[in-house]
Amino acid sequence: LAHCGKLELEDVEVKIQKRNKMPTKGLRKFLKTLSKEDLIKYIVELDKKYKLVQEHYEVYLAFDISGFVEKQKKIIVNEFFPSKGLPKVRLSVARKAISDAKKMGFPPEALADLMLFYVENGVQFTNEFGDIDEPFYTSMENMYRDALKYIRSERLRDKFENRAYLIPEKAEGTGWGFHETLYDFYYEYFY
Repeated sequence: LAHCGKLELEDVEVKIQKRNKMPTKGLRKFLKTLSKEDLIKYIVELDKKYKLVQEHYEVYLAFDISGFVEKQKKIIVNEFFPSKGLPKVRLSVARKAISDAKKMGFPPEALADLMLFYVENGVQFTNEFGDIDEPFYTSMENMYRDALKYIRSERLRDKFENRAYLIPEKAEGTGWGFHETLYDFYYEYFY
């Protein structure tokens, strides 16, 4: 696409890079200058150029996103229980699978599922491998709290309440105060 309306694509990309993020108002103004045909070409070019845009539209246009959810779950589980070798337990990699899912536009139910899945794997890991360090437990606690807050805000309690309750149950006897903190969050957000 050599030309989109009055602005060159390269000019828009340079402006975005300089500002680090184009304000939504500016983006809307730019998009309104495009004809329907140019807008379609522009979106297709973005789709070809940026993997995150491709993934967003794959999820957005999919009738069944279960394959996408499973891909993110595989990333998470691989950090705790890899099929080969020792666990790396790179919590940042596992959390990135969730933040990528948010960026791709996963529906609320799928995001809540991934958030709880992260904590479930963390609890299973500490049960199998013993006490871990404080940053590990803090990460699990924060994700659990965020998941419960999200579940409540999205009105998904009925779907996830039993699963959310089992997490502190299974964490009993691990980490100093870990399961107590999880219970505190459970009762704070669900009762």
